[in-house]
Amino acid sequence: MSNALPQTNTMLFLFQDNRIHTSKYNILTFLPINLFEQFQRVANAYFLCLLILQLIPEISSLTWFTTIVPLVLVITMTAVKDATDDFFRHKSDNQVNNRQSEVLIDSKLQNEKWMNVKVGDIIKLENNQFVAADLLLLSSSEPHGLCYVETAELDGETNLKVRQALSVTSELGADISRLARFDGIVVCEAPNNKLDKFMGILSWKDSKHPLNNEKIILRGCILRNTSWCFGMVIFAGPDTKLMQNSGKTKFKRTSIDRLMNTLVLWIFGFLICLGIILAIGNSIWESQIGDQFRTFLFWNEGEKSSVFSGFLTFWSYIIILNTVVPISLYVSVEVIRLGHSYFINWDRKMYYSRKATPAEARTTTLNEELGQIEYIFSDKTGTLTQNIMTFKRCSINGKIYGEVHDDLGQKMEVTQEKEPVNFSVKSQVGREFQFFDHSLLESIELGDPKVHEFLRLLTLCHTVMSEENSAGELIYQVQSPDEGALVTAARNFGFIFKSRTPETITIEELGTPVTYQLLAILDFNNTRKRMSVIVRNPEGQIKLYSKGADTILFEKLHPSNEDLLSLTSDHLSEFAGEGLRTLAIAYRDLDDKYFKEWHKMLEDANVATEERDERIAGLYEEIERDLMLLGATAVEDKLQEGVIETVTSLSLANIKIWVLTGDKQETAINIGYACNMLTDDMNDVFVIAGNTAIEVREELRKAKENLFGQNSNFSNGHVVGEKKQQLELDSVVEETVTGDYALIINGHSLAHALESDVKNDLLELACMCKTVVCCRVTPLQKAQVVELVKKYRNAVTLAIGDGANDVSMIKSAHIGVGISGQEGLQAVLASDYSFAQFRYLQRLLLVHGRWSYFRMCKFLCYFFYKNFAFTLVHFWFGFFCGFSAQTVYDQWFITLFNIVYTSLPVLAMGIFDQDVSDQNSMDCPQLYRPGQLNLLFNKRRFFICVLHGIYTSFVLFFIPYGAFYNVAGEDGQHISDYQSFAVTMATSLVIVVSVQIRQWQKAQKKAKPLRSRRTRTRRSSSRRSGYAFAHQEGYGELITSGKNMRAKIPPPTSELEKTHYNSTSWIENLCKKTTDTVSSISQDKTVKL
Repeated sequence: MSNALPQTNTMLFLFQDNRIHTSKYNILTFLPINLFEQFQRVANAYFLCLLILQLIPEISSLTWFTTIVPLVLVITMTAVKDATDDFFRHKSDNQVNNRQSEVLIDSKLQNEKWMNVKVGDIIKLENNQFVAADLLLLSSSEPHGLCYVETAELDGETNLKVRQALSVTSELGADISRLARFDGIVVCEAPNNKLDKFMGILSWKDSKHPLNNEKIILRGCILRNTSWCFGMVIFAGPDTKLMQNSGKTKFKRTSIDRLMNTLVLWIFGFLICLGIILAIGNSIWESQIGDQFRTFLFWNEGEKSSVFSGFLTFWSYIIILNTVVPISLYVSVEVIRLGHSYFINWDRKMYYSRKATPAEARTTTLNEELGQIEYIFSDKTGTLTQNIMTFKRCSINGKIYGEVHDDLGQKMEVTQEKEPVNFSVKSQVGREFQFFDHSLLESIELGDPKVHEFLRLLTLCHTVMSEENSAGELIYQVQSPDEGALVTAARNFGFIFKSRTPETITIEELGTPVTYQLLAILDFNNTRKRMSVIVRNPEGQIKLYSKGADTILFEKLHPSNEDLLSLTSDHLSEFAGEGLRTLAIAYRDLDDKYFKEWHKMLEDANVATEERDERIAGLYEEIERDLMLLGATAVEDKLQEGVIETVTSLSLANIKIWVLTGDKQETAINIGYACNMLTDDMNDVFVIAGNTAIEVREELRKAKENLFGQNSNFSNGHVVGEKKQQLELDSVVEETVTGDYALIINGHSLAHALESDVKNDLLELACMCKTVVCCRVTPLQKAQVVELVKKYRNAVTLAIGDGANDVSMIKSAHIGVGISGQEGLQAVLASDYSFAQFRYLQRLLLVHGRWSYFRMCKFLCYFFYKNFAFTLVHFWFGFFCGFSAQTVYDQWFITLFNIVYTSLPVLAMGIFDQDVSDQNSMDCPQLYRPGQLNLLFNKRRFFICVLHGIYTSFVLFFIPYGAFYNVAGEDGQHISDYQSFAVTMATSLVIVVSVQIRQWQKAQKKAKPLRSRRTRTRRSSSRRSGYAFAHQEGYGELITSGKNMRAKIPPPTSELEKTHYNSTSWIENLCKKTTDTVSSISQDKTVKL
């Protein structure tokens, strides 16, 4: 329940305040929580137990400071690092919480910090401001309480969404006194994470008004193209839908850390076995030989039994032999990880000079995990693409415009040196628009009627709104950036869209103002995949202009267009092969009498109570026929630089890339083809679009039958267990499945698949596909998909995104990467690594990730080897010292062995070693494979290192022992004593392990891979995009209704000029949830055998 009463009243309902917390600790909880997390590492708990044992004088032969000093050092270093990371989270939270917002307090608008905003407060928002909380829209500067919001932070879509206030509240306007007296009460659903649903009731003035999602503005949105609006806070802080989708910050550990925990337990068990053997030996020695020494040691009879002596000896040897896993190992690991992090920060090849943004390792504990990635989950908008649509090519009357040719007439590639067309002589041109083919401008100047009609269509057939800014410049408000690209292109070629009313469109044709009567808009939807406008020109001719997907529009053409159709189809295939989003353009001349009859039937259909939508759709089909083809457009949804090459390289490294986006299905598929994730060479593309769990299960079953064969029962989707078993199963499946496949699933189907037993079938099918595209997914669903792969595939995952809608996914994955793009810094602040461009991911993984994994594995193998060689000498010595827990080496040598004597070689290897250069790592992505298979450090490699260390310790002890045994000098005296023997062994140990590291270097040096010059990756596809102007369904009706027009227009005088619609139909259609239809995509795709 929410209300607009004073703030004190809202406290009765215990609402959340608007303060957000993304940090893990505060001053009171930091110490206990951080220590708890650190002692979850088995080694820290192990060393704490050893420290307690060393404090007992009866069993300790080593002083306690040898353990406590390095233990405190490691815990302090880790705590400082964690505190620093959390400090930046607090800093980010404070920055957001201290943003200012205008709040209506005591009948006055006052600036208030976001964190002080309460449920029930009335807030004023201005254009381009972020929304502070989830608001009920009360009124706005636009007619009928409309406002426009950008939801890129929530769902990744950059096209504007329309929201409308209730008519009873829109009358409040900007009247502060009336707004202050507003005392409505809202009863609504509990806080949840569903971005596209809201249910509630507003009770005000003795009446109740239903509320839906179209009346709500969510936190994270940006107010666009609206001077101001007022809203009442419904949900604040953690209750907002944005925060409900953000997920929790998790403590991340690498797979090597988890393996180390297991190995430490095994080593502790091994030490217990050694301790038991030596304790039994001590008991036997005490009972049989020890009595002979009591005369010299002045022991009282019965003071010490042999069993008790063995018990104390057991603990003494546990302390002495603990150097098998010295705490300096963890100090060295942290130093190496810190060095690797600095290498990432200092890498100039990952520095983005345009924005002066370097790569940043925001954590130092996950570097080697970068060398083991198997699945990448990527956002689309702002991560793979630049959010910029550009008009690149067009085909008009069978001729391509936009290509550049050399003197011999050969097509050539457009480069930076090529001079673009100079539009500066024209007024009101787009400054950033570039076009390199001068022939189109020449055709316009020569008065080619087809070219003029083509550009006229682009200027008239759209839903763009125009306005002038304070400088008098013409600004376009676009629902879809694709439409904006087409209208801007026509504007630069002299056909300028100036303004519109519900019944007219005013344009400027080569400097001449022309006003067209708008008779009807046949709006776009996902089934039609086209839109049309019917206009009357000043000469009185009625024309229908249409644009849409070529697969749909070509079926509507007049038979006389056969030759032009064939030629244009070839051009479209060429455009699609370059990854451009294509659109067919056509028109039709209408007879006045025919249009009147058709328009009368449309009016009847609009007021029908039954089958209204079907009747309207039938009438649209009736008039959109016998069209005359004009040509086609090609718009580029600009990918970020290097995306195609990066995707190709990562695929060669056997990394699977899944695209998780909140954008439309068709748009996501287009980008998939543009990035070469989807290709025409694929055997099949499976589309899952069921609306119920049963439909989803059936679609998955059919896809699996196609993929595996109807009699395959080798896998059931539950894949759990050891990495080796997982890889064996994967290899079986991969050998069974031949060919490349892709899976496309929308958010509604994914919701059913994730919340039922279908998820195992979904996972099995998805993991066998080369590419997976999930569209229309919520931020929480992104995280659920990542968790699904983590849980059942036992694979290392990476999530990359640039917006707040990617935060939960970034937190859920093993590695989170944030791109500092145009959607704010929320993703960067939640990430483990950040940089400015998607292409840098290739270098992060193939170079830094691979090197970090290679160095860390080599370091651990060598460290375990040298410490087993160092420590087990005590075990052999025990058989010659009466099992007395006497140390072989001097106590200071034991303390300084890992810190001084052998520290630099192993640290240098762990920080600087390279098996191949960075360029070879980039040129040969297959070198990344050992990390995915976990070949360089695993249980088998550990046992080999242990056996090597045991063998070395045996040799190091017995060769000096044999050399000194019964040896006399020239004077007949023994030349050996305990100290000489110990120094000899210690010196031999340092020399052997130091020389051994060089031998390892030589053994692991292999022939350098040949550098293969990869040709520039280009897309070769014949698939055409379904549509490239997907504005929100129902927006055409909104325009013709006039409810989004600021100026009041006189009523029409002629019934023919008036397009009559039901007064509420436009908003009803606007509120309908649009579902992506995929039948045309499925029909176009054929299985290649």
